[in-house]
Amino acid sequence: MPEMPSSSGGEPNGQPESRYSATAARILDVAEGLFVEFGLKATSLRLITQRAGVNLAAVNYHFRSKDALFGAVFARRFAPWARECLLELDALEARLAARQAAPSVEEVVLCYVRPALSLSRDPVRGGAVFARLFSRVLVENHRQLREPLSRDWGHLVTRYTRVLATALPELSGEEVAWRLHLGFSVMFHAFAGNDILKMFGRSAVSARDPDLIVKHVVPFVVAGIRSRLSWAEIAGGEPRGSEESAARGGAGAATGRGRDGAEMAGGCCAGSSAAKRPAPAGQLVARRDVMLETGAMAPRKTVSRKRPQGRSASRRAGG
Repeated sequence: MPEMPSSSGGEPNGQPESRYSATAARILDVAEGLFVEFGLKATSLRLITQRAGVNLAAVNYHFRSKDALFGAVFARRFAPWARECLLELDALEARLAARQAAPSVEEVVLCYVRPALSLSRDPVRGGAVFARLFSRVLVENHRQLREPLSRDWGHLVTRYTRVLATALPELSGEEVAWRLHLGFSVMFHAFAGNDILKMFGRSAVSARDPDLIVKHVVPFVVAGIRSRLSWAEIAGGEPRGSEESAARGGAGAATGRGRDGAEMAGGCCAGSSAAKRPAPAGQLVARRDVMLETGAMAPRKTVSRKRPQGRSASRRAGG
């Protein structure tokens, strides 16, 4: 089983990357590229030694086996990212203690997006290559990494979960875990640089540009984590038209304030003529955003599902 860095920040076998010999570093670089391109199973030690210009004895001397080499390749990229995440969490918790307030979802998401962006911009630390490697690891779910990751970095996920739970106190622990899981998954798949749309033709997505990825993925992930929409609402086919949106937005917008203290606009009397008219699209968006910020939900609209009279008869006549 490959060795992984300890929570103290060490690299595999207790060596920082700068202390790898030139041969070991070359093996790691070549193996990393091959693992990203072909995956662990399809990459043979013979191919690694050929590309690296070394013999099999050199690989065995430095890493003992292909699994151990894979663990070392992963650990030297994962450890710096994880350490930066811990520093981001430390800074966030210090700010929260100073202002005595709960974090926003945006703050929690940026705690793992900023380190990923920093890493993707730095070719010395692997750049986008590591993001693609991590994406492959998440998809292929390598068993040999489970125990060391859980042992050495399980506390990182625990801290993220705890902080996110304070940002979303209305959600259950299970729902918070799901949203963190999906947020991580979306982020690393996006940073992997694979443009799915290109499989079907031309695409306007620049999936290899880290800054563009952050620009689009962060609002997407934040909106998904904060969403109050449930599967029951979708599967039940409840209408989500302009009138219902106005009703839901108006319930929280009448007198409340957003998390940033800004005045919510658009409150009105339910019986007024203005309330009967559909609100402008921009106003509905503003109300929706306020609702997502405060967690306010209007009473769910009851929809009658009674069949129109004469429907069955017409069907029998047509049948």
